[in-house]
Amino acid sequence: MDYLREVEGKRSHDPYFMNKMKRCVFVKGPVIVGAGPSGLAAAACLKEKGIPSLVLERSNCIASLWQLKTYDRLRLHLPKQFCELPLMSFPNDFPTYPTKQQFIKYLEHYAKTFDIRPVFNQSVVCANYDRNLGLWRVKTETKTTTTTTEYVSRWLIVATGENAEAVVPGIEGMEEFGGSIMHTSLYKSGEIFRGKKVLVVGCGNSGMEVCLDLCNHDASPSLVVRDTVHVLPREMLGKSTFGLSMWLLKWLPIRLVDRFLLIISRLLLGDTARLGLDRPEIGPLELKNLSGKTPVLDVGTLAKIKSGDIKVCPGIRTLKHQKVEFENGETENFDAIILATGYKSNVPSWLKEKEMFSEKDGLPKRPFPNGWKGECGLYAVGFTKRGLLGASMDAKKIAQDIHCFWLKI
Repeated sequence: MDYLREVEGKRSHDPYFMNKMKRCVFVKGPVIVGAGPSGLAAAACLKEKGIPSLVLERSNCIASLWQLKTYDRLRLHLPKQFCELPLMSFPNDFPTYPTKQQFIKYLEHYAKTFDIRPVFNQSVVCANYDRNLGLWRVKTETKTTTTTTEYVSRWLIVATGENAEAVVPGIEGMEEFGGSIMHTSLYKSGEIFRGKKVLVVGCGNSGMEVCLDLCNHDASPSLVVRDTVHVLPREMLGKSTFGLSMWLLKWLPIRLVDRFLLIISRLLLGDTARLGLDRPEIGPLELKNLSGKTPVLDVGTLAKIKSGDIKVCPGIRTLKHQKVEFENGETENFDAIILATGYKSNVPSWLKEKEMFSEKDGLPKRPFPNGWKGECGLYAVGFTKRGLLGASMDAKKIAQDIHCFWLKI
């Protein structure tokens, strides 16, 4: 690529580089860390403005979370028009809620359309701003070679997102349980659990959907519900709940829209508290804005809970051999446990910068919609807690901001 200049370096005296060959690569445009939807969106928006970029990806494919760490039955939870990346719509023949396979196909076509060619198998181990040079230095390593590479650029775009690392809670007695314990990032299908009793920990969209998938494969799932949760129907009054909410927010305050959503949900779903699913005191949209906690959009799980096919359980106190003791003192046998406990950002582990990102949760300190820009050419895309729509908004702003500087070069 004509905008890269590669220079072979000598062995460094830095312990990190001992016994490794060091390569230095100058990147004329921005370096983007992460080849998921957020990174692809940023690269495409830059390309549309005539700005080259280099995308680094630790895995061997684009959208590795979608391709390697999601279950087979997964579909987009929101209608496709709210999940499109900038500059390219979904194919007309795609359903309203595209499947996992269709979404991956869309992303692959997106990368091809905008000629985005990530450098794969590049794990970023350190990124820091060199104030003497006025440039970002991004150091990577690969598992297959002893070569380390340092990419140098005027701009750094962090696109690793909110879901970079699986969250695996420590539960007392995990080593004694004896049965299978896996995070949903390793779960593909309920087929291997046919005829078994399975405890799913976590009542978000993933936990609810895994329970439904287990039911459909003749397993006997139970669901641990520790916190309050808003469960909404995926569609209301013939429209998607999300789309209807966005339309109502154009005319009404958020609390009034929340009240409307809860009234309709009560009519369509009944009182979820009777099923062990207490609702938060704050409405679903307001809670999403304040904490980023997404309401569950029901795709059939609630009916299985009502019928008794899925049992709701309290929090776990401890695990024993093939047994789970719950906080209410009850004990029950299980063959397996699936942790639907979500993901977290890994930015603090490699980005040596303390102003833009919180060391506690790895998210931008400034709330939406102002978390996309930091200092010295540092940007973030995909950390809005507003899904693909939020990532697209960030990508457009970043491209426009860099374009202003680009014109002066």
